[in-house]
Amino acid sequence: MPQSEIERERKLRSILARDAARMALLAHVEALELPDCWIAAGFVRAAVWDALHDRPAAAPTGDIDVIWFDPARTTADEDRAIEQRLHAAAPGHAWSVKNQARMHLRNGDAAYASCKDAMRYWPETATSVAARVSKGEVETTAPFGLGDLFTLVVRPTPSFAGEKYDIFRQRLAQKRWLEIWPQLRVCDAAYPNE
Repeated sequence: MPQSEIERERKLRSILARDAARMALLAHVEALELPDCWIAAGFVRAAVWDALHDRPAAAPTGDIDVIWFDPARTTADEDRAIEQRLHAAAPGHAWSVKNQARMHLRNGDAAYASCKDAMRYWPETATSVAARVSKGEVETTAPFGLGDLFTLVVRPTPSFAGEKYDIFRQRLAQKRWLEIWPQLRVCDAAYPNE
């Protein structure tokens, strides 16, 4: 029986809440008190895919993508200063901080309205997911829902199903997801609700 979006969200919050390492990192980000601030992408995706492959929770590897949204503070220097604060609070992690209020310029898109809106322009639906902790509770956001993430489908977002499709395929090969998580399935069609 397929899970509802509410059940998937509940399961995602549970996966993260049981992962002490991820919860500690989420707490460091919460302490920054930045507007519309989340840890996104592989930090969340890998936790779910590991759980669905019946693997114990692995420590986060690679970049820890912190996204936030503040149109009044859009310099790269601002992001670097936040990265330095995170490195001081939790050294040994590859913190990557990006204010999504400026990322549309790099990506050639119209201005984004929020972090959730910015994630609509990321390469894969299963990567377009983020989490944060607020008052001890895990919150999540996913503009394309959690269906692909929990059914182990790697699918391009509408932005990457057309002229950017080659980038989607390159990322798939480069990141070796199908080797790491062999139950994944690739779906070349864009997200159906667009």
